[in-house]
Amino acid sequence: MIKVLFVCLGNICRSPMAEAMFRDLLKKENLTNKITVDSAATSSWHIGSPPHKGTLAILNKYNISSGGLVGRQLTKEDFEKFDYIIGMDESNIKNISAITGYPNHPKIIRLLDLTDHNKDVPDPYYTGDFQETYDLVLEGCQAFSPNGTG
Repeated sequence: MIKVLFVCLGNICRSPMAEAMFRDLLKKENLTNKITVDSAATSSWHIGSPPHKGTLAILNKYNISSGGLVGRQLTKEDFEKFDYIIGMDESNIKNISAITGYPNHPKIIRLLDLTDHNKDVPDPYYTGDFQETYDLVLEGCQAFSPNGTG
């Protein structure tokens, strides 16, 4: 079983969006028995919280289930549990490396490095643009998908 963890700062916008979207892609590709997915935060601000209302609205717009999404913080043990730890921006990558104790490890990936974009996924908590975040996360999830098609 391949285990994938998406990580952002608070685990209420980008990473739960990516978790829900990737689960949806896996379901469509009939891969839920081969790959599991979760999400986490580098901060402790929203532990136990549901996703941001903007994240819930954009997932609902595209008929993607948000069931089971609850904020949690990344732990050092997550490095051993997951095969891939995918951060939404360069700051997340630095924090993931610091928390896990594994800087520059190949299992720690910035999401949009899997695409033709050389940038971070902007945080819609600050930008308010959940559509832009959705579009970029979708592209990254499709690029990471084993079938590469989404």
